This record gives sequence, structure tokens and C-alpha cells, in this order.
Amino acid sequence: MYFRITSTSVELVDPDDVTSFHAVHPAGLDRAELAEIVRKDDLGEVLPDGGHLMVPLGTVRRMATGRVGPGWESDFDSMIAYAARKGWLSDDGTRVRAHLEPERP
Repeated sequence: MYFRITSTSVELVDPDDVTSFHAVHPAGLDRAELAEIVRKDDLGEVLPDGGHLMVPLGTVRRMATGRVGPGWESDFDSMIAYAARKGWLSDDGTRVRAHLEPERP
């Protein structure tokens, strides 16, 4: 699964695929615009390094609701456990880090 960030909104793409977790954005979008869209759509926050987001787990679940199969929750929990082992989960366990990259043409 990944998030496609446009100049106006955020879309969760392929939520069944829990083996890939990242976000893409238009190459011309500046950091302030990106941060505003991310905040507006409850996708969390752009980290100071500019290359990652911290995404609320609740947002992922909300955006996947009605679009995934019955085993998704277990698969998602496994993905989060993996992220925790790698240090990609927030200290309070409510947000996960996602790589942020410009969308390729």
C-alpha cells in the first residue's frame, strides 16, 4: 500500500499490499504545500528530514475500511510489528514512518 498525495488530496492505493508502505507526491510540490495537504487529510506530519512522514495508524485503518479482505487486519498488524522492530514506529505506538518520494512520471 502507498499514499498518493496530489496538490489537493491524499489517496490510499492498493491497501491489500502490506509489503510496501510509502508515500508519493508530485515532484513540483514544495515542502510547505506538502505539509499542508498531509495535515489537512490527517496523514500525519512531514518529518524535518523532508523524506519521511509519520502516519497515524488510525488513518491507515480508516482509509482501508471497506477496501480490504478479512485477513487484512492481521497482515497489517504484522507489518506494524515489523516496523516496530526496525524502529519505524512512534514511541507511543500510534504512528508509523513512511518513506516520502516524488512520483515518477
